Amino acid sequence: MSHETPNPLGEDARQVADAAVVQWRAIEAALSPIIGPRGVAALYKRAVHLAIAERPWLAAAYRGPLGPLETDALHAVLVLQPRARAAEAANAISDIFRALLSSLIGADLTQQLLPPAQPRTPGGTSAANDSS
Repeated sequence: MSHETPNPLGEDARQVADAAVVQWRAIEAALSPIIGPRGVAALYKRAVHLAIAERPWLAAAYRGPLGPLETDALHAVLVLQPRARAAEAANAISDIFRALLSSLIGADLTQQLLPPAQPRTPGGTSAANDSS
C-alpha cells in the first residue's frame, strides 16, 4: 500500500538517537583530555540520573557501575519513543550535563569546550523544536 501513515517511532526516533550518540562522542572527545574519560562518564551518568526524575522511562539508560561513557543504553531507550519525546529527553540530558559542567568550570569555558548542544534533525532544525 502506498499511503502508509507515518510511524511516530522508528526511523525518526532512530535519527534523534543517532544524533544524540554522535553528540556524546563529540563531548567525550572534547572533555576526556581535560577531565578524563571517567570524569566525562560520571557527569553523563549524573545528568541521566537527574533527567529520570521527569522522564522515568529513561531509567533503562542508567545502567551499571561507572565505567567508560556508555551511550548504547540511551540509544536503545530513545528509539522506542516518539521523535519529539526522544529529542526532548536527549536535549534535557545534554542541558543538565552542561549545567553540571558549568557549575564546575564556569559557563564561558563550558561553551568554549563543548560542541553545539542540540541533536539535529536531518532537515537541520533542532529536534527538540521541530514538533509535528
